[in-house]
Amino acid sequence: MDSATLTALSPLDGRYARKAAPLRQYLSEYALIRYRTLVEVRWLQHLADEPSVTDLAPLDSPLKDVLNDIVDKFSLDDAQHVKAFEAITNHDVKAVEYFLRDKLDGTKGASANLVAFLHFASTSEDINNLSYALMLRDARQRVLLPLMKQLAIDLRTQAQKLADVAMLARTHGQPATPTTLGKELANFVYRLERQTEQFANVEICGKFNGAVGNFNAHAIAYPEADWLGITDRFLESLGLSPTRYTTQIEPHDWIAEYSQALARFNTVVFDLCRDIWGYISLGYFRSRPTPGEVGSSTMPHKVNPIDFENAEGNLGLANELLAFFAAKLPVSRWQRDLTDSTVLRNLSVALGHTLVALDGCLRGLGKLDADPALIAADLEERWEVLAEAVQTVMRRYGLADAYEQLKDLTRGRAIDRDTLREFISELDIPSDARDRLLELTPSTYTGLAATLARNV
Repeated sequence: MDSATLTALSPLDGRYARKAAPLRQYLSEYALIRYRTLVEVRWLQHLADEPSVTDLAPLDSPLKDVLNDIVDKFSLDDAQHVKAFEAITNHDVKAVEYFLRDKLDGTKGASANLVAFLHFASTSEDINNLSYALMLRDARQRVLLPLMKQLAIDLRTQAQKLADVAMLARTHGQPATPTTLGKELANFVYRLERQTEQFANVEICGKFNGAVGNFNAHAIAYPEADWLGITDRFLESLGLSPTRYTTQIEPHDWIAEYSQALARFNTVVFDLCRDIWGYISLGYFRSRPTPGEVGSSTMPHKVNPIDFENAEGNLGLANELLAFFAAKLPVSRWQRDLTDSTVLRNLSVALGHTLVALDGCLRGLGKLDADPALIAADLEERWEVLAEAVQTVMRRYGLADAYEQLKDLTRGRAIDRDTLREFISELDIPSDARDRLLELTPSTYTGLAATLARNV
């Protein structure tokens, strides 16, 4: 760790700096400045291609290359250049405009007329909302979704590998109808993939309609131009869906949807971590020790499920923030207030804690080994879980008080194989049904669990 990491206020830039690093390219202050620059340049290029904007000539190839290079080669030094302008203007978006003017100064073909069309008819929020939209889109596509999908892949591998490992289920924490370890993991594969798909499909929106959303400046400058069409085409060129009706700000409803979808995914991972923690506690899973690691400062034998515990804590932090974003961001006084500005800057924090949690969960899964012998021994002691099977077959053949008879036999006490077989032997049911029940054991009473696990 360098001194900057050690003195960081946020764990995401300190202790977890390496794990959070993939998001810096998309969600840092540098990234925000870079995306603002991209939006400003692409808007200038878009205007130059619009025939109705008659005072701006189409760009020649060398000038297009210059503008593209400003975006494609945007560096930390460029971001510092923008920050130097901001120190004078005390306005972050205007600083980007001045940076671009400075970059174009003296460039062949970059006339004063071209420079005048920088930030044309735009409010700062036109630039900012598109920048955040592109940031969240790219962070989702390039960082979060690959890890979400990898988690489902790794879980599926485990689920199929452990499909036939019969285990005692626990409902309300008490012994219940047997399942298989693979099927319990398969449940999470199904849930995670569904939530991943919903998160991936949240529509990313943007507005580009001026100071209070009415195209006032656009219409006074070029009243004959189709500004709705022009700006819709611009947004679509960036891969964004137009938000037609807005105030000065894009209403952030889609960010609420994005936050809620991510929180739902996180909740499933949270549930997974808690279940696996429980199975480790029971001994069903063991965590392979990492050479050199210490589990306890005083108890040398400890191998703690710290990856899942760390993930659980980070998921809790992320979801608290995501819930706040969903509740706060769509609310703004009249045509605009500034309360969203500082809140939007913390989107990176929620996504950062999500990323750290996914890293922890994936690492934890990679260390797990099942203990089939212990799982089987635990199940073998619980013959009372076959009460469901027996009373259900009794019901099929019309025996009176089937449930009540098995309740009297099993409720609140353990029974062994001989006790259950004696009860079954006396049942007035067809011989093939009786034989099927007599052959049944806790480990074979798993229904379609193995099939479900293999087919997930």
